[in-house]
This record gives sequence, C-alpha cells and structure tokens, in this order.
Amino acid sequence: MIIFVDIDDTICYYNGDKSDYNNAIPYHDRINKINKLYDDGNTIVYWTARGSKTGMLWFHTTLKQLTEWGCKFHELRLGKPVYDLFIDDKNIESDVYFNS
Repeated sequence: MIIFVDIDDTICYYNGDKSDYNNAIPYHDRINKINKLYDDGNTIVYWTARGSKTGMLWFHTTLKQLTEWGCKFHELRLGKPVYDLFIDDKNIESDVYFNS
C-alpha cells in the first residue's frame, strides 16, 4: 500500500504557535506505528502543507526533523493544499487511527 501521512498534529504537536515548525514536538508512539507500516512493506509518503499558505520553503527543516525523530519513509512532499475539511473515501482522521 501507498500511505500518505500528514505531519503537524498527526506525528507532532505544539505547546504554542502551531506555525512555529522549529518547535514541533514528536509523538514517538505515533511515529513508531508509522514505522511499523514501513517495516511491513508499505510505501510511506509524508505530505505536509507547511509553507503552502505563506510560500515559505520548509523542506530542509522538515526533512531534518523527520530524520532526527527516527521516521522511516520513502518520500517527503510539501505543497499539500490548505483546507479545513478533507472529504475522501480513503481518509482517516489521525486521532481515530492512532487511538484504535
């Protein structure tokens, strides 16, 4: 399977400003669960909207964070659209997934 995974408020959280990506705090239990999907042979693509609204480039910061947090993945993509609600037949909300 090819699995796309969001980053902010999915595998990390913030104690303050959610746009201060440099201060993201990883959810290691969630990262471990995604890493198991990778180890089981799935293709993991992290896809984030970081910079989509502001036009700022967050690729290197994000890549460094994923590496430091021990994330296993095949690809990192930026350019995810900014939205409030995503309706899709193959979508699952992160809190539902990680709490199951």
